[in-house]
Amino acid sequence: MLSWSLLYRLLTLIALPFALLYHWYRSVSRARKSAFAERFGQLPLQSRDLLEGQRVIWLHAVSVGEVIAARPLLRGVRRRYPDHRLLLTVTTETGRAIAEKDVLADVVTYFPFDISFAVCRLLDAVQPEAVIIMETEIWPVFTLEAQRRKIPLFLANGRISAHSFPRYQRFAWFFRPVLQRFSGIGMQSGADLERILAIGAPAERSQLLGNLKYDIPFGPVEPEERRQLRSSYRIPDNVPVLTIGSTHPGEEEPILSAYRELRGQFPDLLLVLVPRHPERTAEVESLIYQHGMTVLRRSQLEQQTAACCAKTVLLVDTVGELMRLYALADLAYVGGSLVPTGGHNLLEPASRGIPQLFGPYMDNFREITALVLDYGAGIQVADNRELQDAVRDFLISPELRQVIGTNGLKLLRDSGGAVERHLEMLGQALSP
Repeated sequence: MLSWSLLYRLLTLIALPFALLYHWYRSVSRARKSAFAERFGQLPLQSRDLLEGQRVIWLHAVSVGEVIAARPLLRGVRRRYPDHRLLLTVTTETGRAIAEKDVLADVVTYFPFDISFAVCRLLDAVQPEAVIIMETEIWPVFTLEAQRRKIPLFLANGRISAHSFPRYQRFAWFFRPVLQRFSGIGMQSGADLERILAIGAPAERSQLLGNLKYDIPFGPVEPEERRQLRSSYRIPDNVPVLTIGSTHPGEEEPILSAYRELRGQFPDLLLVLVPRHPERTAEVESLIYQHGMTVLRRSQLEQQTAACCAKTVLLVDTVGELMRLYALADLAYVGGSLVPTGGHNLLEPASRGIPQLFGPYMDNFREITALVLDYGAGIQVADNRELQDAVRDFLISPELRQVIGTNGLKLLRDSGGAVERHLEMLGQALSP
């Protein structure tokens, strides 16, 4: 009978041609480089030169959300270990775009396919002193090859949602030996810790460290900063701005319907719409036209001389600007929550004191959602009608906006400390 490890390797090899076709299609359809060499563990020459002979700490963050969550940890690692080089690997193109824009790591590249020769090539080239994996990326071949090289592995900001836990339980036989390879496992909440222990994580090396997302910089947007931000986007100072962040398919239609109704009472209200995936820009643009509005794409903004106005939706087809677009707004809506995709990070607008709204589907951020509601740092709506009513209440009452925004800043003040706890865990294997 085949061992689970051998079976996994065989299935991975069988799936590889399909993975290659998928990545090839995505690169061609988006006019981007395929980066197959990197996905097979080959570092570009310039990156090899930067890391060669250096002490390296490797952090892996899958996509945009994980890269954003890793920012405070990357800053903390840089501060604690200034003599080390930082390698940041990602899986998605959008994650890479954000990571390269942040410039928090010395080298950014793609995580290798979980096949032996790709994993070994990158591990041998980098020879990291430690590997930090964000959230719940558990790759059997990678962890095995790291263990063979005696490279300490750490799981940071770990989480297992209530929705995905039954699936993990069914495959606990698969995950248990992989989790045993980790030198340290840090989970976001007590519930996350209980779940990962239930699927086989070593109890003596697993602990509750808190959520790194709470350790983001925070502070109110000062009037001059807001003025400068709005000026950079051709937005007048005196118009109310509603920023809609990280929307998904099926979410833009009810939002646009609510906005169209709101313009009857607030004719100067400007909508800034930020789809989660920029490749959906043409699709979203078509929806805006169908609702009788015109569109100005963010990528074309520099070509315009006229200021943005309520007659035109500012459609953001770039990445890495959402925090700035929250900061310049009077009010924010956090997407992925009117449709069952699990929601997005409510701490981003809260960290700038921006009052926020979000929908009922926040399964991926239950702990943060509960805190936001407990602190009164945002309002949850059930549908587009409640969204429309809540936006109206916020626009009518500057006092309400001030109270909700201030509560968000208080939440951040009270909930930090996860970075230092993670650094203490890393200290088991690394010396400054």
